[in-house]
Amino acid sequence: MAKKKKKYYTVWKGHHTGVFESWDDCKAQIKDYQGAQYKSFATFEAAKKALKGNYKDYIGKIAKFKSELSEEQLKKIGQPNYNSISVDAASSGNPGKMEYRGVDTKTKKQFFIQGPFEEGTNNIGEFLAIVHGLAFLKKHNSSHIIYTDSRTAISWVKKKTCNTKLERNKKNKPLFELVDRAVEWLKSNTYNTVIVKWETKAWGEIPADFGRK
Repeated sequence: MAKKKKKYYTVWKGHHTGVFESWDDCKAQIKDYQGAQYKSFATFEAAKKALKGNYKDYIGKIAKFKSELSEEQLKKIGQPNYNSISVDAASSGNPGKMEYRGVDTKTKKQFFIQGPFEEGTNNIGEFLAIVHGLAFLKKHNSSHIIYTDSRTAISWVKKKTCNTKLERNKKNKPLFELVDRAVEWLKSNTYNTVIVKWETKAWGEIPADFGRK
């Protein structure tokens, strides 16, 4: 089993700010902190440099990716279709604070972002991101496709249901109100948008990735 590469975590906004050498230490700074801002980096130097900069300049930016797939496998998969938007979600805990967004696949220009919600899961965020993307593209009469890295969310969208095991409560009421709206949208709207699984092993993290854990 390959050894997991060490990461360093920059916290711009949290109970304490700085560079932390473990996810547990980082999580302690952002837990129950409204509007926490953080991101992981491959080296201490990169994390320290980022701390001196602006969070918005780093969110979603991805290091150059080198695939471990063979040339034959890469050729078979091909390149991403840039006539598309990419969606993704981030959750600090399961459940935990969750947010999602959609960006232009090529330029990474952000089209929409929602959250953070006080209590949610990554799967719910991925589901909402796809439905938001469908509504966004329909509103703009766009023929773009949608990329997501969640097979679970694709399945839920096809079934027009959010099959989460998260129980409803006062804390997650705003999130489930959005879920109900998303399900209703799926049931009352038609669309021609193609939803495609992002090939992470070939292309690296999806462009909408929040660049965190």
